[in-house]
Order: sequence, then C-alpha cells, then structure tokens
Amino acid sequence: MLKIALAGNPNSGKTTLFNALTGSKQYVGNWPGVTVEKKEGRIKGQKEVRLIDLPGIYSLSPYTLEEVVSRNYLLDEKPDAIINIVDGSNLERNLYLTTQIEELGIPMIVAINMMDVVNKNGDKIDCSKLSKSLGCPVIPISAMKGEGISDLIEQAVSVANTDKTTDLSKRFSTQVENVLSEIQKQIPNEIEEKQRRWYAVKLFERDEKVIQQIKKSTKIEALVNEMEMAMEDDSESIITNERYQYITSLIQNCYQKKSKSKISTSDKIDRVVTNRFLALPIFAVIMFFVYYISITTIGDLVTVFTNDTLFGAWISETLAAWMETIGVSTWLIGLTVDGIVGGVGAVLGFVPQMFILFAMLAILEECGYMARVAFIMDRIFRKFGLSGKSFIPMLIGTGCGIPGIMASRTIENESDRRMTIMTTTFMPCGAKMPIVALIAGALFGGAWWVAPSAYFIGVAAVIISGLILKKTKMFAGKPAPFVMELPTYHVPTLGSVLRSMWERGSSFIKKAGTIILLSSVLIWFLSSFGMVDGSLQMVENMDESILAVIGGWIAPIFAPLGFGAWQSAVATIMGLVAKEEVVGVFGVLYGVSGDALELVEEGSYGELGAISQHFTMLSAYSFLVFNLLCAPCFAAIGAIKREMNNAKWTWFAVAYQCVFAYVMAFMVFQFGSMFYGTFGVGTIIAFLLLAALVYLLLRPYKKRSSSRAEVNDDLCYQKG
Repeated sequence: MLKIALAGNPNSGKTTLFNALTGSKQYVGNWPGVTVEKKEGRIKGQKEVRLIDLPGIYSLSPYTLEEVVSRNYLLDEKPDAIINIVDGSNLERNLYLTTQIEELGIPMIVAINMMDVVNKNGDKIDCSKLSKSLGCPVIPISAMKGEGISDLIEQAVSVANTDKTTDLSKRFSTQVENVLSEIQKQIPNEIEEKQRRWYAVKLFERDEKVIQQIKKSTKIEALVNEMEMAMEDDSESIITNERYQYITSLIQNCYQKKSKSKISTSDKIDRVVTNRFLALPIFAVIMFFVYYISITTIGDLVTVFTNDTLFGAWISETLAAWMETIGVSTWLIGLTVDGIVGGVGAVLGFVPQMFILFAMLAILEECGYMARVAFIMDRIFRKFGLSGKSFIPMLIGTGCGIPGIMASRTIENESDRRMTIMTTTFMPCGAKMPIVALIAGALFGGAWWVAPSAYFIGVAAVIISGLILKKTKMFAGKPAPFVMELPTYHVPTLGSVLRSMWERGSSFIKKAGTIILLSSVLIWFLSSFGMVDGSLQMVENMDESILAVIGGWIAPIFAPLGFGAWQSAVATIMGLVAKEEVVGVFGVLYGVSGDALELVEEGSYGELGAISQHFTMLSAYSFLVFNLLCAPCFAAIGAIKREMNNAKWTWFAVAYQCVFAYVMAFMVFQFGSMFYGTFGVGTIIAFLLLAALVYLLLRPYKKRSSSRAEVNDDLCYQKG
C-alpha cells in the first residue's frame, strides 16, 4: 500500500484538501493546533493509497510539537511521496517549507491551493515553469471548490510509484554549497544517500536533535565557524537567507503579482477590526450578537418548539398515554417518560441552540475573523502573562474542551502550556450552553444579557487566573512570542460551515445517547426509590428518596453559594460526569416534557418551573458561575491527565478550577445578597476573599530559576 504524506502551512488549506481527497470530516480551522497529531485516510477511488495528514507547520525545525511530529514521521516512516500544499496567495512565504521538504529525498508534488483567490486578485502563477525550476510536478487547485483534485490524485499516485528525486546541489551560493558538500562527506554511511543533504543542512544549522543522532565532528564545527566568520552571521540565519534568495530567483520568472495602487479589501477590514482601540469593542459586540441570536432569539424559538411540542406534546404525553392504555406498570411509565425522555429530552431540547451557535462560530472561523481575534487577544493576554497561542485552544474549546486542551500542545513553553490547560475549560463549551439557556429561560425570563455574559465570564476567569498563576514560581517567566499568518478574508462555503457545525455538535448528541441516558436512568431510580420501613420501595415524595439523602449530605457545601437544595447539589456533582447532565438531572427530577424554558408564575410549580422554588435570580446566577468555572467533565479531565502526563499536576489543575469557581460564586452570591440588605459572616468572608484576590493580582512577579534545559528550550524557541 502506498503512503502519501500531506504537508503544508496551517493556513494553506491542508485539512480542507485532506477532506476533499479522502471524504473525511476533519475539523478545519484558521490557526495552528487544529491538527496536532497525524490523521490518516484512504484517497477516494484509490483503495491502495493511504493519505497521512501531518500537522500544519511553517518549517521542519524542531521547535514546536507540530514540527517534531511532522519531521519525525517524514524521517522515520519515509512515505512514498509528499503532497506539499502551498497557499498560492502567499507563494513566497509558503515555498520556504517546500525548500526544506525537497531536501528529505522523498518524491514530492506541489499543490498550489487557493488558485481561485490568486485569479481573483489578478495574479498569475506559471505552474509549468515553477515545476521545471523545482524539479517536481506542480498542480494548481482550489481545495474549497474541489478544482484540480482529480489531477492532483493522478499525479500524486504517479509520483509515489517512482523514486525520482531532484538534484539540489546548486540551490544555494557557491560558498555555502561547498561547505555543505564537505559536511556530507563527514556524515556516517548508514544515512541514505538521498537524505545526506538534509542532514548536512541541519548539521550546518547546529540542529540539536540531529547532533544528538549524528556525532558532530570537530571538522564540521570548524567549517561552520569559518563560514559564520566569512559571512558575518550565525549559521541558521545564513541558511534562512540562502533559502529566501533561492525562492526569490525561483518565482521571478513564474509569478506575476498584480501591482496594486490601493490596499486590498482584507487590509481595509483589518484596519478596523484589528485597530488598537476598536478591536476589543468590536469583538465584544460580535460575540454578544452570536450568543444573543443563538441562545436568546432564533435559537430560543426553535428550542421552545423542540421542548414544548416535540418532547412535550408529541413524545412524552403521547408515549405516556399509550403506555397507560396498554396497561404498562406505573414504575416503567415513570422510567420511560420521566427518566429517559425527561432526562435525555431535556438535553436534546437544546441541540437547536447549540447548532446555531456552532454554525455562527464556524462562519467567523471560515471567513478569517477568528484568526484576527487570536492576534487581538495576544496584545491583551500578554499583559496578563499569556500569549495569543493560549487563546487558540480557548477558541477551539468553545465547541468542546477536549480538543481545546489538546491544542495546547502547540505551546512550546511548558509552564505556559500547563497554565493554558488549566484555564482553557473556563470558556463555555457546547456542553455548558444548555445550563446557560436553562438558567436564562427558567429564572431570568429569557433575559438577553445572560448568555453573552457567560462567554465573558470565561474570558475574565482566564485573565484573572493568568495574572494570579504567572506571579507564582511555578508559572513565572515571559510569555512566548506569538507569530501567526493571517488568512485572507473569504466567503465561507455552506459545506465547510455545516461540517464544522456537525463536528462540534455530534459529540453532544452522542453523549445524549450514552452517558446521559445511563445517568438519567440512574437519577430516576435514585429519586424514585427510598428506604421505607427498612425496605427499598418506590416513593411519591422525592424528598424521601435515596437521591435526596445523598444530596442532603452534599448540599451544605453549596449553601454559602446560595443553592443549598439537594436537587441543585446533585445536578452540580453530576455535571462532573458530563456538563449536559446538569440539565438532565433537572429534567428527571422535575419531569421535563414541555415548557422547558418558561418560568411558571403565580405560585404554581409545574413542569420545569418547579426549579424556581429552589432558586432566586441571585442564587441562580451563582449556580451558573460555579458550573461554568468548576472542573470540566470526566472526559476533559482525562484529556488534562494525558496532556499534563502527571497525576499531581492533573489534581492541582482540577483543585484550582474547583476552588476558583467556588470563590467566584461565593463572592457573587454574598455581595449580591448585601445589595438586598443581607450582611453577615458570609459577607465579611467575601470581603476577605476579595482582598486576597486583589493582593494576588497586584503583587510583584516572581523570578523563576530556570534549569539549563529550560534555558536551552527558550533559546531554541527564540531562534525559531
């Protein structure tokens, strides 16, 4: 079976091409870190060809995890061919990676992507001339529109069946080529002939990983030192300059860029949306409307129909009536209607809101705006000890916290990466949005500000945590520099938006059919049965159930936060299993079958409106804050464990999240109660906590004593 690797820059459209070639549904994003591990698939119509999608990278220098993954695969696995996807609208910058890949000695085909954008801009790329200069096939394509894909597949298979490589001995200046030739003579014989140039270049650059693999002779070091003195530059910069000089000579005869007297449309838009003073207000307004439309207005209308009509009148009532007609036992009717339909239906009822939210976020990502947000947030986060790279996992985490946690792998600095993992799940993921919608609808009458406030609570928690943690010895140090290529603005395609929406929302539905179903059955059983006269019997009053007893033990912990009823305590604890289960618990306990977002007034507690007997608006918001900020679900905690690769750090992360959430919710409730005329011991404690928080925020930064390894890592990163 042939193995073809797909390599390119993060913004080259690599993942879109992978989906087009294989029919896969990988998530597509406009920032690095979306694909941190390699993905595999089979090319459509070519059963004997396996395509490997490598992480998006800018070079083969081992400074980031993506670069290490891609480089190790290409060196160790030696695929039969490489498809190097290049963004045609940024040809010169993208060809830098191409010059590195061709040195590996693996047959390569270059796919010039986004040719539709190139043509629209009035630019011209002569692919035949470029192919002749590079010594490999060059195919123009548009991955998003599916143009040129069949030709690319045909050429890629043809190239993979050959062992043709290009003579690279005259790519750089004579001086550098002579030195590289001498270095190649010093490389051990076990290195294949076709890879010797790549190893020679890396030894010239003093690549630490290659030096560890191949013992660097004193003669090689003398040659490099001599060249550095002659060219008055360090070895790595010499190679970088040589590459760009080669690229310039390469494209001058095959690339014609239309001279523009006016700035591009993207630049005009960026002058506004990335403006130093307007950028943040614009971002806040955009996110406000995203959550307002998806949760409060359009999303709310669809959800009300789903809850009231679909799961209410059509399913629950019809199913209950039919089961009564055929003489089904009361307990089985309760299990089916209240347990399964009530619990699962309460969660699935919010799917329309989630899909609208994910679709709107996908539009912002696909058009290129979210990449600008990372750039905007870098300026802000840097002041609080984080870089824009930390915001990328948080953006990804708005769909699900697990891929957000995994995206932290792109952060080189270990302390910054750990801090990002600890704070990423503060952002409201899709599983938390039903909680937001439930509280907003059932206790705030659908107030427009509740849903958007949830997003900005997450952002505020990240910033506050960044300041607090960065001032400790564990996380001290300057944030890593953030360099990112901003994609050109373009109109999103319907297919890409729907794919992204489904990719984020499908896990939500899968949980409803597995974890939430089982949890709902368990909650129904524990809330329907209790110990009566020493035996387990079905009870009519939930306050006499097993669940009420268990919840009664837990409830005092949350009483200072304003929600001391056992029902809310159970819902909060079950939220650690899956955040959707917070709503699922209320669905089972209050028999949600309709009116899911309506507050029942005039003292009548029917359907979900019964929740209002256990909450005030203040305690409901405190409940919301705690569940937004506390430790994520078990699956996300498992992801934290894998990424931390350390049990102590995992427990520290979970403990920090829970304590931080508790303190924030405590202050919200206690200070809020003060405005309602209540002042007591809790208020005094809240003031003390506030004073401690202010101290942690304002105290000076700690100096971190770096180990030699850490210093080397920092130096390596600065070179990159």
